[in-house]
Amino acid sequence: MEELKRLGAALTAREIAQQPELWAETFATYRREQARFEGFLQTIRERHGRVRVLFAGAGSSAYVGETVLPFVKRHGDEHAFEFQVTPTTSLVADPTSYLRADQPTLLVSFARSGNSPESVATVHLAKQLVPDLYQIIITCAPDGNLARQADGDERSLLWLMPQRANDQAFAMTGSFTCMVLAALLLFDRRPLAEKERYVSQICALGRSVIEREAEIAALAGLDFGRIVYLGSGPLAGIAREVQLKILELTAGRIATLFDTSLGFRHGPKSFVDEQTLVFVLISNDPYTRKYDLDMLRELHDDGIARLACGVLADDGDGPAAPTFGFPAAYAALPDGYLALPFALFGQILALHTAVKLGNTPDTPNPRGTVNRVVKGVTIHEFPQHG
Repeated sequence: MEELKRLGAALTAREIAQQPELWAETFATYRREQARFEGFLQTIRERHGRVRVLFAGAGSSAYVGETVLPFVKRHGDEHAFEFQVTPTTSLVADPTSYLRADQPTLLVSFARSGNSPESVATVHLAKQLVPDLYQIIITCAPDGNLARQADGDERSLLWLMPQRANDQAFAMTGSFTCMVLAALLLFDRRPLAEKERYVSQICALGRSVIEREAEIAALAGLDFGRIVYLGSGPLAGIAREVQLKILELTAGRIATLFDTSLGFRHGPKSFVDEQTLVFVLISNDPYTRKYDLDMLRELHDDGIARLACGVLADDGDGPAAPTFGFPAAYAALPDGYLALPFALFGQILALHTAVKLGNTPDTPNPRGTVNRVVKGVTIHEFPQHG
C-alpha cells in the first residue's frame, strides 16, 4: 500500500480490486429489494402497456447504457419496454430529438455522483417535456442531486449502489461495473436463481483476473503508444469504456480507439501500426463469436500490430494469436454478465500502463482540465412552448 501511495495509485488499485465483493453486495441488495423493484415496473406496465425506456448518463455512465442495451433488447421484456440509450450530453444539447410528449417514458439515469450538470439537467428537461415520466436512478452517492430529487416521488425508484462503489479516484471502476450489473438484474427476465448463478460466476472470474495481475502487467510493459479495443454486442460498450480508462489514466499519452469487430475494417483499422496493441473481446454467443475470432485472426495474420490478443472464455477454438483466456466453464456466461470481468481486465491494464509512464492514476490530470465531476458546463434554459 505504501508503494501504491507513492505512485499515486492507491485509490484506483483498491477500487479495482474490490469489485467482485461489490458485485456480490449489489446482488444481495437486488435479492432483498426484488419485490419493490418489480412492483415499480409492473405498475408502469399496467398503466401504459408498452413504455419507452431511455438509458442515460454522461461519460462512463453513458457507456453503462451502451453495454446493457444489446443484452436487454434480447433478454428483457420488449413487449412491455422499448429500450433505447441516449447520453445525457446529447439529450441536453438537443432535447426535442430524444424526449417526446406523446411517449410515456421511463428514464433510467446512471450516475456515480449524481451531480454532473448534464445528468441533473436531463431530469429537469424530461419533467418539462414528458407528461408521463417515470424514473429509475441508479447512483453511488446518497447525497447527490439525482438521489435527493427522487426522495418522496412515487414515480421515481432510487437504487443506491454499495457505499464503496462511490469511487474516490478519478476514473470510474467499481461504480461503472456495479451500475451495469444493477441494470442487468432489473431488466433480465431470467429467474432469480439463474441470475444468482451468473453473479457467482462473474465474482469468481473477477477474482481470477485479479490473481493474474502479473500477466496483465506484462502486457502493459510492452513497448506501445496506441491501443485498440474491439467487441460486439454488450462487449462493444465495454470496449468503449476500457479504451477510455487507458486514455484517462495516462492523460492522453496513449492514443486509443474502440470499435466493433465488424466495424473496424471500415476505415478505423488504418489506426494500427507497429506501436499498437489490439485486444479483441470475444463474445460467448456462438454466432457473434465467429466474427470476433475472424477479426482476431486477421489482425494476427496482418503482422502489423505490436500485439493482437483475444480476451475470451475457452480458447480451445481460438486462432494462433495470443490470448488472455478464461476457463471453458465460463463459456456459457451471457455476454452482459461476462462484460464485468472483461472490464476488470481493461482497468488493470490501464492502471499498469499509467504507472509505467510515470503518471498518477488517482489524479491523472494535474492541470485540472478534466475533472472527476465535470465542471464548466453552462446549462441554458430551454424555452417553454405554448
